[in-house]
Amino acid sequence: MPSSASLFTRAQQLIPGGVNSPVRAFRSVGGAPFFTRSARGATLTTVDGRELIDFVCTWGPAIHGHNHPRIRAAIAAALEHGTSFGTPNPYEVEMAELIVKFFPSIRKVRMCNSGTEATMSAIRLARGFTQRDKIIKFAGCYHGHSDSLLIKAGSGALTHGHPDSAGIPAAFARETVVLPYNDPAAIAAAFAANPGQIACIILEPYIGNIGFIKPDAGYLQYVREACTTHGALLIFDEVMTGFRQARGGVQELEKITPDLTCLGKIIGGGLPVGAFGGRADVMDYLAPLGPVYQAGTLSGNPLALAAGIASLQMLEELNPYAKLDALGRQVVTAALAAATAKGLPLQAPQTGSMFSLFFTPTPVRDMPTALASDAKLFGKFFHACLAGGVYLPPSAYEAWFLSTAHEGAAIDRACEVIASAIKSL
Repeated sequence: MPSSASLFTRAQQLIPGGVNSPVRAFRSVGGAPFFTRSARGATLTTVDGRELIDFVCTWGPAIHGHNHPRIRAAIAAALEHGTSFGTPNPYEVEMAELIVKFFPSIRKVRMCNSGTEATMSAIRLARGFTQRDKIIKFAGCYHGHSDSLLIKAGSGALTHGHPDSAGIPAAFARETVVLPYNDPAAIAAAFAANPGQIACIILEPYIGNIGFIKPDAGYLQYVREACTTHGALLIFDEVMTGFRQARGGVQELEKITPDLTCLGKIIGGGLPVGAFGGRADVMDYLAPLGPVYQAGTLSGNPLALAAGIASLQMLEELNPYAKLDALGRQVVTAALAAATAKGLPLQAPQTGSMFSLFFTPTPVRDMPTALASDAKLFGKFFHACLAGGVYLPPSAYEAWFLSTAHEGAAIDRACEVIASAIKSL
């Protein structure tokens, strides 16, 4: 089998940057990416034969670990009947029933093919429903790469130093009001400056795309009340957090009811999928019932939904959230202890199976405080962990993810490597 080095050389001749998603390129941490041959449980196996404990988990979907036999069996069973039909199929109805069951705010749901499609479509729907053009988003929140949302974005855009993408017309950007996260006064000022013009607020209720950041106490409730007061819709982007923080997402934990919710990741069980849903009166503005057009040839793909249904059913049966939270606390406790012993400032926000490490003395609560962390030191830490057999997100500005497969030897070994890497800095 070709080595990672030779594959990357070939890829760079054919694929921009040699990768099909920018953060995979290792540009912010240095070095060249490895190529994965296979994955199982908590472990990736590279084409070079290395086994790595994985804290990326396909950027969120692999909550049960990689290549879970039950998900694989569900895909195989669906494959017996075909790969795509271009007609409605039974899996679509079953998935809709599961989503509505676990998310009380969602009364109707539309499937699509990615988180980007979900957020893009939810924004269009909000504009169509309210008959308003402007939207509010927050600096550092990443909602996919559609034009209205790739402004002051997080994730790979921030990692590579381009939170504002080229190719977005100024007229589009003017319709997007970008505010600091965790700042209620900024929301009040934005509504006052744009009376009757704001269609919606979209946010990650727990941010995962400038690292993992939680809202201040009462902040999400303030956002909800502001939207209600000013006739704007509230959109929760729970593409990362949906079914990962809880079966009902962050909105279950925080007891907030958004008007629309965007989902993805886990509901595909490792295959490409997205969804958005919410109030029935809003969702009925979608074609074929209403004037807001949205479509997709592969939306509701039977293989993707079969995988996602199996994943959601296991979450219902196993209810692994307390276990995942304990695993997350084990990692951050080990990291903080090592940092204290070394005399390094470290912030380690964590809830459930999502967390981040920021090398900074200042608590991280928004984009500026995230950017104040030491990204160069993180790069050294990343490579020390990789040398020890632990794969982290290759960016100082991404959330880490855990799976149920990390329990036991994998988490113990990972904690040892992470602590050793911190002490080596």
